[in-house]
Amino acid sequence: MWRHHHHVLVLLACLSVLAAAAAASPAKPRPSSPGSVPPAVAVDYVRRSCRWTRYPLVCESTLVPCAPAVGRSPRRLARAALVVGADRARNCSAYIKAGGGGKGPAAKDCAELARDAEELLRQSAAEMERMGRAGTPRFEWSLSNVQTWASAALTDASTCLDSLAQAASAKEDRDAVKRRVVAVAEATSNALALVNRLDPAPHRRL
Repeated sequence: MWRHHHHVLVLLACLSVLAAAAAASPAKPRPSSPGSVPPAVAVDYVRRSCRWTRYPLVCESTLVPCAPAVGRSPRRLARAALVVGADRARNCSAYIKAGGGGKGPAAKDCAELARDAEELLRQSAAEMERMGRAGTPRFEWSLSNVQTWASAALTDASTCLDSLAQAASAKEDRDAVKRRVVAVAEATSNALALVNRLDPAPHRRL
């Protein structure tokens, strides 16, 4: 059940990125647009990019399905990763609200933290659409915002894990929540790593 829900979340994230790419693309595809990149090339690009993350296997499993929507765009890839993290945070919050993980104070705190993380990550994904050209003040401002918000979302996940470690609830309940929070933390960490690589400094390009 958990694995099936994971695949659904990945599909929804990819559809979100595809919709954003379609809205931003001109009628005639440019060389860098998703439709102009062969699928095998797009998949290879995602896999190579995932090597820079802390959880490359998680990165590949969640973002390779988005390769057709990503093409070879670092921004679309980073945005896809942010959406994946947001969807995992929403799943975590919904699970706890539905009674999963018990009803102790730690579970309540985690539900709120997961909801906050989701909002921060969706805000970050939206900001990616307004970044402007690399090297401009607008780009630097937006990049800084996304880095700050994604870092805060990661802190939310870490705070939740700390709270669970001290909780007195049943181990089975704690572990059920912990799995979902770890999934949020891993996806968010990967997203932040990909966002950081948007820095236009030559030594940080792929």
